[in-house]
Amino acid sequence: MENLYCYLIAFLLSIVLIIKLGFTRQQNLPPSPFALPIIGHLYLMKKPVPFYQALGSLSSKYGPIMYLRLGARPVLVVSSASAAEDCFTKNDIIFANRPKSLGGDYFTYNYTAYAWADYGHIWRTLRRFTVIEIFSSNNLKKSFPILQDEVHCLLHQLFTHTASGNQKVELKPLFSILSTNFMMRIVAGKRGTEEVAGAANMEVAKKFLLEFKEIFFPSMITNICDLFPILRLIGYSKGIEKIYVRVQKMRDEFMQNLIDDIRIRLKKTSSSFETASVRNKSLIETLLSLQESEPEFYSDDVLKSVIVLMFIAGVETTAVVLEWAMSLLLNNPDVLQKVRAEIDCNVANGRMLNDEDLVNLPYLCCVIKETLRLYPPAPLLLPHFSSENCIVGGYHIPQGTTIMVNAWAMHRDSKVWEEPNKFKPERFEGIHSEREGFKHIPFGMGRRACPGAAMAIRTISFALGSLIQCFEWEKIGPEVDMTASYGLSLSKTVPLVAMCSPRQDMIGMLNRSS
Repeated sequence: MENLYCYLIAFLLSIVLIIKLGFTRQQNLPPSPFALPIIGHLYLMKKPVPFYQALGSLSSKYGPIMYLRLGARPVLVVSSASAAEDCFTKNDIIFANRPKSLGGDYFTYNYTAYAWADYGHIWRTLRRFTVIEIFSSNNLKKSFPILQDEVHCLLHQLFTHTASGNQKVELKPLFSILSTNFMMRIVAGKRGTEEVAGAANMEVAKKFLLEFKEIFFPSMITNICDLFPILRLIGYSKGIEKIYVRVQKMRDEFMQNLIDDIRIRLKKTSSSFETASVRNKSLIETLLSLQESEPEFYSDDVLKSVIVLMFIAGVETTAVVLEWAMSLLLNNPDVLQKVRAEIDCNVANGRMLNDEDLVNLPYLCCVIKETLRLYPPAPLLLPHFSSENCIVGGYHIPQGTTIMVNAWAMHRDSKVWEEPNKFKPERFEGIHSEREGFKHIPFGMGRRACPGAAMAIRTISFALGSLIQCFEWEKIGPEVDMTASYGLSLSKTVPLVAMCSPRQDMIGMLNRSS
């Protein structure tokens, strides 16, 4: 009997889709491949090809503005700078919302997380808060001593490991430790665990990283229920929801403990939020002070929605970009030597790289921009959602369409970039960000672009520059593997291992900074 109901539902759904397809053909929709009943264009998305690459291949055939139907979800795929500009200038408000999803129902605290909140009061308030209280130039300057401290911990750990000479170093866990501890100190004023600091027990560090990633970066199975909402009605999503409930419970407990620890500490020490403002407050302290003045808005759930985005957006992405940047430099030693020469020329002998030096290292900045072009941490930007009918590139886009911007395809467009698959940092020399326009969009675009871009660039620049200044680097074998794995966040399929030794003229400074 249950099978009979399923067949009946599938039949009715197919009839609805056929009627809808007949109606949409009369509209001026963007080009589209042949769609099958019910599943639409899902049959074209085949592993192990990453989703963004599959979309890129289709766009090369059907054009930079392409209309797909993934199950019951209509999708606009944008793969060119001109199409993206059309979406996020004159149509920016129409595309300012996010599509609802099963994951969003469980992980966004009722969509109060500003990255997923509807365009409105909650989003404006939290966006304003993050721009002013976290990512302003003044706050980035205040947070630099924390970044400097964590980078020096990384340098000390490498120096301890390589003091006897050239040694193999696995870089991925070190980059993860750096980004996790830096963000933990910004958010909560403390490292993930004290054992992670410096050259301490790596096994303890790796255990903490595994637990942290299980909470904030779980390996989720494909959520087919977002593409076929009817599956939720017949209970098919129960298994997925069980996973989401377990992960969200761990997340919530982790963040609530961070908040409660600071709340209790402030009460025990009789420290008011006003006296805490004399020193650099953690993000949680700032949020608790706002909770005192506006408790009806800044509930604990809203506090946690801000914290979780800091971890998700600021930890793994930073570590991944550092990993790709080092991989590219190891495969291109001439570029590595050019960066080192720039640092040696602009940083006075006898001192370590500091924050003020970064502005004088334009080639290092070009290397990072080129890394983000070839390997954006989010090859498909966070999806947008059309709140009403609109026109993009002369095509009709219906209300309720999900918009996917394929940054990976745009960054490798041969019509825009000369030798697009080649690592050439020189292509960014003399080009300021405002001149890049919509060609280079690793942090998104429009009013919902990532507000933490400046912090990310500063973190990556200082960490990468310090590693190049202090150590000699050499790849193991003919080439570092540059294969990307399947998923939203680019991640290497094999560990990044390199030969490392301290530069002779830096040993004294490394000893003093330890």
